[in-house]
Amino acid sequence: MSIPKFIDMQAQRPVLETIQAEMSAVSSDFDAAATPAARLAAIRRWDDLRARVGTWMSLVGLRFNQDTQNEAYKKDRDYRDELAPKLTNLHNQFKKKLLSSPHRPELEREFGAQAFALWDQDSRAHSPEIEKQTVEISRLGAEYTELLAAAKFNFRGETLTMPGLGKYTSDPDRDTRHEAQRMKWRWFADHKAKLDEIFDKLTRLRHESARKLGLKDFIELGYLRMHRVDYSQADVDKLRRQVQQEVVPLCAELVKAQAAALGVAKVMHWDEGIHEREGNPKPKGDHDWMVARATEMFDDMGYGLGEFFRLMTEKGLMDLKSREGKAGGGFCTSFPTWGVPFIFANFNGTKGDVEVFTHEMGHAFQSYSSRNQKLNDYHWPTHESAEIHSMSLEFMTWPWMDRFFKEDAARFQRVHLIGSLMFIPYGTAVDHFQHLVYARPDATMAQRHEMWREMEKTYLPWRDAGDLPHVPEGGFWQQQRHIYLSPFYYIDYVLAQICALQFWVKADENRPQAMQDYVKLCARGGEAPFRELATGAGLRSPFEQGCLSAVVAKARDWLAARQ
Repeated sequence: MSIPKFIDMQAQRPVLETIQAEMSAVSSDFDAAATPAARLAAIRRWDDLRARVGTWMSLVGLRFNQDTQNEAYKKDRDYRDELAPKLTNLHNQFKKKLLSSPHRPELEREFGAQAFALWDQDSRAHSPEIEKQTVEISRLGAEYTELLAAAKFNFRGETLTMPGLGKYTSDPDRDTRHEAQRMKWRWFADHKAKLDEIFDKLTRLRHESARKLGLKDFIELGYLRMHRVDYSQADVDKLRRQVQQEVVPLCAELVKAQAAALGVAKVMHWDEGIHEREGNPKPKGDHDWMVARATEMFDDMGYGLGEFFRLMTEKGLMDLKSREGKAGGGFCTSFPTWGVPFIFANFNGTKGDVEVFTHEMGHAFQSYSSRNQKLNDYHWPTHESAEIHSMSLEFMTWPWMDRFFKEDAARFQRVHLIGSLMFIPYGTAVDHFQHLVYARPDATMAQRHEMWREMEKTYLPWRDAGDLPHVPEGGFWQQQRHIYLSPFYYIDYVLAQICALQFWVKADENRPQAMQDYVKLCARGGEAPFRELATGAGLRSPFEQGCLSAVVAKARDWLAARQ
């Protein structure tokens, strides 16, 4: 199938009755199949249906994020959110049929055991009983997204969105970034009641869903929905303790060095993102210039990255500029009908543009590399595995950072590594916070804010918000979209960051081998669980004792040599 340009992409809006009829026919044909070939044909028809509907859902979600004020896009999103739980229930019925089929051994030989592990968790994580809660959770998530996307700031005569204000929160001038941070957090303080209301409703609805499914709490349900088939809460808890013992002390040292470099007595919250007195390095050109530099970079890197990036640009499969009404953040989605991904970001002229862009490019390259996997379930890995590709590409592109930062490339590499290390305690804090929240679903919002304050004391003990609004009262977490929209999707970044740091070490020691391992990992998609994918790429599992110590030691030595 030829790939159209994004602007020309259309997907038929699914009608529930039509999908029900198709699913009924697939199910009947599977039951009546007299040969392995006939059974496989029925499964492949089902998989094709999932691809068609999935493409429509991705387009709807993307277009809403591109313009949250567009009424037609909102209506499509609302229709999708109403339809989604019904479709999930239909697909789960067929998954249960496959799970209990007497032909399961034959099917596992064809598709692999991982699909059945995923389907088992899906079948336990959804039910028609929680359809009402699922729709309301989607509605509240959209309300949160629209609220943040509509934020406007008049900063020194310039009207800015939340991402646009971000360039001033990391300005080299301390007074400027302090003023920008005060303005940002004043907005959160002014909208605290609405943000609290949305999250309180989300928490209670999620807990209610878990109980209706016969689970203890939403923590159990969250793990099922994140498809954590090869590690548990106990494993995550052990990793938390390693982070506290190994990474928090290192980061505390880095913050002290940061204060000295900035010439300040103490690093305040508005200083956290700045590591040198002259400010962070910035890309030396605008959006179009950066895309041109990226084209050169990926052509030089080889391994299919150049051809793939040219496809992305030629087909218009990127939306990188910040604008009014556009949702914040960055992500990568895909359109399985055409086997291509799409990168969404918000450039604001900071080093983060390069970091987000290479990060999402890692997702996109993986998705494209595994587009011919046997099942839609394998086009993407589970989330912690998926983040390995994205975070690792941030490091694998280091040799080409001079194209974006010119004489400041070495400065960028240093700041990027420090930021990657500093992220590990923060990411762990976000995950731990969510465990606390969902273990006590009846807690008040004041108690939840206090939970976050405890997480900052444990994982970010250097944080001092001074006179900023909202942050000292435990409100920082309310800017983290994942907490509202994708619960428990965060320790995944920590696990992947540890793997990405291993790829950084591998690339320094033997770049061709590291690239071969990386490309092979991308092509595997989601055909295996996290630990198997990691070890298959020559990495140590982050849960393995000593893994974290090894990467921290390497990073410490690298930074010490460049003081």
